Amino acid sequence: MSIKRIATHLVQHHWRARQIFPQAVLDRIEQAIRQGESTHSGQVRFVVEGALDGGSLFRNQPARDRALDVFSHLRIWDTAHNNGVLIYLLLADRDVEIIADRGIDAKVGGEGWERICRAMEAEFASGRFEQGVIGGIAAVSRELARHFPPQGPHANELPDAPVVM
Repeated sequence: MSIKRIATHLVQHHWRARQIFPQAVLDRIEQAIRQGESTHSGQVRFVVEGALDGGSLFRNQPARDRALDVFSHLRIWDTAHNNGVLIYLLLADRDVEIIADRGIDAKVGGEGWERICRAMEAEFASGRFEQGVIGGIAAVSRELARHFPPQGPHANELPDAPVVM
């Protein structure tokens, strides 16, 4: 457990997520998800968590493990075609994780998701959080459109609204 990581998470608590992602930005992210989902039959969720707290922080939970918890909690795995995708940002660590259900993950693979994550993190390093998230959503949607093109009207199985934790 790193004292520096604990301090960062305590200082950059949840207020930071609301500062970087005010409602107007969240609305544009929601629109990007809606637009992307019109090009495929998958489901995309975006979650930003300002910082870990409590047990998660003191257990030194990695961002990927936390993303898996969120993926499960939001039931992103529970889509008709096994093609739900979570884009998770742990803001205090500036770490992006993409967790994908088995249907789409088998087609894109870890390297494909990692490329998208690194591109988003590069935008964040330059302070372009909104552009990074919207670019990441577009990249995920391109993968979903390639492997799960729309097949007529389909139900929106998961909310499009971003989640700020």
